[in-house]
Amino acid sequence: MRTDLLGLTTDALAALTNRGLVKRAGKEAAPELRTDADGTVHGDFAGGPSASLPVGGLESARCTCGAAGVCRHVVGVVLAYQRRHAETDAGPSAEVGEWSPGRVSDDELTARIGARLMTAARRTEEAGYTARVRRATPTDPAPQVELATATVRFLIPGDLGFVHTDAVAGSRDDVIALAVWAFRVADELHPGVREVRVDVGGEAGTATGSGLERALGLAGTVLREGAAHLGQGFDVTIADVQRQLDAAGSRWPLLAVGDLAEQLAAYRERGAHYRPEQLASHLAELHARHRAVTRPGATLRSSVLGTAEAAETPLRRARLDSLGCRIRGLGDRRIAEIYLAHSDSAMVLVLRREWDGDGDDALARRRVAGSTLAALATGNLVTESAVRSASRTVRLATGRISRTTVSASRGEWGELSPSLVVTDLAALGRELDALTLRPIRPRVEAELVRVVAVSEVVSMTYAAGDQRLDALVADQAGNFATVTATHTAAAPGRLDALAAVLAGEEGELRFVSGVVGRTAGGVVIDPIGLAAGGRVVVPDLRPAVGGGPLAVAEDDRHDPLTAVLIDTRALLAEAAHHGLSHLPPTYDARLGTAARRLTTLGLHRIAQAVTAFATSRSKDLDSAVEQTWIDAYLRLEVALELT
Repeated sequence: MRTDLLGLTTDALAALTNRGLVKRAGKEAAPELRTDADGTVHGDFAGGPSASLPVGGLESARCTCGAAGVCRHVVGVVLAYQRRHAETDAGPSAEVGEWSPGRVSDDELTARIGARLMTAARRTEEAGYTARVRRATPTDPAPQVELATATVRFLIPGDLGFVHTDAVAGSRDDVIALAVWAFRVADELHPGVREVRVDVGGEAGTATGSGLERALGLAGTVLREGAAHLGQGFDVTIADVQRQLDAAGSRWPLLAVGDLAEQLAAYRERGAHYRPEQLASHLAELHARHRAVTRPGATLRSSVLGTAEAAETPLRRARLDSLGCRIRGLGDRRIAEIYLAHSDSAMVLVLRREWDGDGDDALARRRVAGSTLAALATGNLVTESAVRSASRTVRLATGRISRTTVSASRGEWGELSPSLVVTDLAALGRELDALTLRPIRPRVEAELVRVVAVSEVVSMTYAAGDQRLDALVADQAGNFATVTATHTAAAPGRLDALAAVLAGEEGELRFVSGVVGRTAGGVVIDPIGLAAGGRVVVPDLRPAVGGGPLAVAEDDRHDPLTAVLIDTRALLAEAAHHGLSHLPPTYDARLGTAARRLTTLGLHRIAQAVTAFATSRSKDLDSAVEQTWIDAYLRLEVALELT
């Protein structure tokens, strides 16, 4: 009996082929079945083709219809075989939850992917990589491993013929070996844990240095001279550092230097998106990553530097569910970021487009992937031309746009991968608390984009000074989160549209999608889309229409602890803006005042770091000034993240 075919659920078949093919196969007349001694199942369709399924997975199936790859007849044979044996309980059982892909031997892996790809996988293991392991559950019986380049699902226990990855078939089959080895580590170090992040292979701290030395030299120049005193000729230095990081495969520091360059360019061009705090944060991040991989007992290099990340990975035929869109403005430029949930990999990808010159009211009609921006941001995308980057942006390969289709979404986001859908806000809070600190986390887009199920909108207020709308929402258990959005000229209808949906004017609100985070101990959601009234609403693409009056927040001031942290961070960010060599005479006195405020509120270690920075400046210890500034700024960033 072919237990592998009996164990294939409808979702598993759809993952290995596509959902439309499974539906068409279900409508076909049942074929006549016969089974060979070696287990090959044959299906003869009346007056038509004949399909055969040898042991070893659907990719080894053959059909006389002439279709390339797996056809509806092959799927029809699977469905017919399952119907014949419906009374035999040979499908997923208790064994599914107990079986681990870590039991697969290396000989089995070599037989499945070949010696060449095993060698490639060994090279990755030697360098070290990070993976998120998810064990099987009754609701999701397929064990799963999320890697930087692909997500791997083991659909049938013990059978590598039924492994699904979201990469194009054959292009990255080495990820199957990486996923098995990740499960081995999880089984050894974290047995029974439902979901865990593991470091595999490599050796922390074995390399001399971090490879970021030139990037740190660049950061030191920026900090000493400041954005206000660096000329355009500095771009040559930045480009040289970027080439070196790219050649070394240091993806995350490369992105940090790119953001640093963008902030410097914004200052030169008097761009509205220049922020001294962001500039300072990028400088501190480079040092944080360097320290994380060079200190005693260092973190695995690949997870901090991104050295195991492939630059790009082509995806197989993918269904992407839009969760909404964010519009940003840089001068006359408009940047649209469309957030697409890829359930096969349990992650959110970002499709980015930029335009110049047009008014905001025309933006929603701009063409993207053969459709309009508005249709794509509120619809579902099925494509065979998607290519995913290491940072989880996605692009559509040129010349294959015709193989992309878009349909309207009803906002049935509850059907997405459970890891993307939040039904318990208290559990989300614990997940956020357990995250690695931001300065050394992988730099992936939409890392914290989630879909939050909303049971009730408790209240709405408007902070006129910040032009910010805040709404308190609750889940079914009565846990709370704050949906917060700020007005921007690039999305003039954002607050009007959001208020209308939260007030129930667009139908029953079921879900809010957005970037989740922590502020003052509570969960906050920066919304990008809402599912209400059987459709998806994207506030950033709605025109400004005006709405009814909102309750004005009585007191919009930060609590004393948060306020002193923000003020001190801004004070240290002035050093990155003006440069350590160009600070005004009053600066050290202001550092002293900030340290005393921190001490008064019990933030002694941060106060000591600020005092150490001031002391090194007063003693003219050039070698120590930069490092003490980094110490103080990182402590402030971490404190604000945890507040």
